Amino acid sequence: MDDIVQAHDLTFRKMITAEQIAERVQEMGTQLARDFAGRHPLFLIVLKGAYMFAADLLRACPIDQEVAFVRLSSYQGTRSSGTVRMDLDMTAKVTDRQVIIVEDIVDTGRTLEAFRQKLLADAPADLKVVTLLHKPEAQAFDLIPDYVGFTIPNEFVIGYGLDYDEAGRHLPAIYQRTDT
Repeated sequence: MDDIVQAHDLTFRKMITAEQIAERVQEMGTQLARDFAGRHPLFLIVLKGAYMFAADLLRACPIDQEVAFVRLSSYQGTRSSGTVRMDLDMTAKVTDRQVIIVEDIVDTGRTLEAFRQKLLADAPADLKVVTLLHKPEAQAFDLIPDYVGFTIPNEFVIGYGLDYDEAGRHLPAIYQRTDT
């Protein structure tokens, strides 16, 4: 795969290789399996961006588990809109459950914090956050993910499920915007 890719009007340079992602996701799955052994956790996968990460992570976490999907978003183009949209048509119950939110990226934390507060109102036994990417420089909310794949600078990225207006999700690596 190329080191430079184009998505719509923007150019991106490879930041994290597919091999680095695979190795780190395997490590995270092993850690989650140890931490949640015998507990039957509920993994809440945040769509659309986390689908690829979640599929690989859950395969790397060989424990009995339940999976549900939610759709959250606050991005329009390359910037957060400041408004969190939630599509929570979930049938899975979180009350008294071990719940693990699987996110693609935590940057400002606005979307994740809004979702966490909604879930906490339903009284889960435990609520953890696992994210592939974390941008601490961009964080505007006092929220620290429990499991982090990679800490990255405050740059716009695509690939491995993350997109720029639906472009770039298919890329097996993570690419950073070059023309900022």
